[in-house]
Amino acid sequence: MLLADENPINLMVTSTSELGMDPDLEALPEPRRPWRRVTLVAMTLTLVGSLALAALLLPQLRYALSQSEPVDLGDLQQVQLSANLANRAVRGSGVLDVHAIAYQRPLESSEYRLVPLLGNDHLWVELPIPSQLDASRFIPPTSFVGRLVPLRQAGLGYDALAQVQQGPQLQGSWLLLDGESPEGSRWVIGVMLLLSGFAGFAGLGLYRVLRRAAPLSEPAT
Repeated sequence: MLLADENPINLMVTSTSELGMDPDLEALPEPRRPWRRVTLVAMTLTLVGSLALAALLLPQLRYALSQSEPVDLGDLQQVQLSANLANRAVRGSGVLDVHAIAYQRPLESSEYRLVPLLGNDHLWVELPIPSQLDASRFIPPTSFVGRLVPLRQAGLGYDALAQVQQGPQLQGSWLLLDGESPEGSRWVIGVMLLLSGFAGFAGLGLYRVLRRAAPLSEPAT
């Protein structure tokens, strides 16, 4: 028999503060998560790889966003190479040496020649040679318009130049990449946006996987 002031619901409810953790649940082993480690490794590699590639493409991005009108340098034999000319579009003239480094890039049919400038040992000119042109009959020009950049800042595609026989001569040199304009380098903007998306997605995924669940607050009594 219930008293008049008693509530039957109150008799059936136990305060949550009086409940402890079930010892049987505490004794259970941690659940196996075989794919969690694989996910962490994949996300970490994606994040590190995206950031590293973006760092290598930064000089190319700065050139793509630089002034389109080339700086007129005149006679390249007399030009003073300085930091304010690095990664700039320039125009100049000069006579090239007869010795050259010939190479090709993956997925490209054109051949490239890297030729030192006569009278200026610190400046090399890269000339693209179309695939339909016989390289043995190629006559190098005497005027050039393109990207002027130190070899160490040239970015991807030029690291292997230090491995060739003429590598020691190239150390500390500058490159004039004939025909490379800021407008023609705008493709790097899309690549940087893609890499930023990869890095952001991987970073957010790592944060969500690694963050610890916030402890539950004690219920009010």
